[in-house]
Amino acid sequence: IALYDFIILNIFTLIQNCKPEQTSTTIALLILICLVSFFGNMLVILIIITNHQLHSPMYIYIGTLAMIDLANGIILIPKMLNVILFDALVVAYTACLIQMYLILNVELMESLLLTLMAIDRYVAVVFPLRYPSIVTNKTVWVCVVILIISAFSINSSYVFYTNELLFCKTNILPYCFCDYSTMVLISCSDNPKFLLLLSTIVITCGMFPFALILFSYSIIGLAALRISSVEGKRKVFSTCLSHLLVVGFFYIPFMKVFSTCLSHILVVGFFYIPFMISYILPGTGVKLSTEAYNTLVIIGNVVPPMMNPIIYSFRNKEIKGSIYKILSGKKTNPEVSN
Repeated sequence: IALYDFIILNIFTLIQNCKPEQTSTTIALLILICLVSFFGNMLVILIIITNHQLHSPMYIYIGTLAMIDLANGIILIPKMLNVILFDALVVAYTACLIQMYLILNVELMESLLLTLMAIDRYVAVVFPLRYPSIVTNKTVWVCVVILIISAFSINSSYVFYTNELLFCKTNILPYCFCDYSTMVLISCSDNPKFLLLLSTIVITCGMFPFALILFSYSIIGLAALRISSVEGKRKVFSTCLSHLLVVGFFYIPFMKVFSTCLSHILVVGFFYIPFMISYILPGTGVKLSTEAYNTLVIIGNVVPPMMNPIIYSFRNKEIKGSIYKILSGKKTNPEVSN
């Protein structure tokens, strides 16, 4: 092993009391989740690209989310499965930096995209008459391009500073992939700037976007309360249903109230749970066993990309109609659903 190589722990070799059949079942389930995630997101992307009726702002957001989830799987899953299935625990320092950089980009892009989707719902509810002129395909594409450029630009500084870390204590990463927070914690560099950078990641990727999402839905909630009819309130909340499902994993008790935005709440929730585990939990002093920590991280990174197509897309009449058309060969004219 070279001086700057890392050893990635295989969680299944750490669980000494785990029965062989339990390990096999867990591995099979993980592979199944990865396959469902990959083909689910690929299907959503292909449907949106090939169906010109879906070339609208809402589906641009959904398609971009699917591409980010697909990229997340391509970055994480091959190495993760290589570690789990073949005990390929050694990873080169440069390869680790590249994977860390790509993971940070995917996380920041998804965080910013979920924020854009919340703002989109805010404009749709608060300025319904002006929405078609404000939110156009061109506007959405410009925002998506800016989002991608911003993610790569911001995260470049993290890689630059990570390259200055010294690893004299250990080269063992208690993850199935390379992660900035873990690399900082195992390093022997006693420099506040690295912890400051970690705090910056938490604020940039997590707290600030999440605060904007909460603000957007607070305004949406206030706007809905001003509507006298139950049907009017239902229409307002149904507009945001998918987004609220993703964001609202934290707010399960309130899902009945925000039924229209439920999907987005769940998606945001699914995103921020692994984010909190990866970046906030290590700095809180909470002690978890390596097995528990690894399990939470793996679940948090492979389950959301599988759930997002289901939450956002397969409940949508237009996309379900396109899937039916592909599978049956029949022409369908499904009603467009928000």
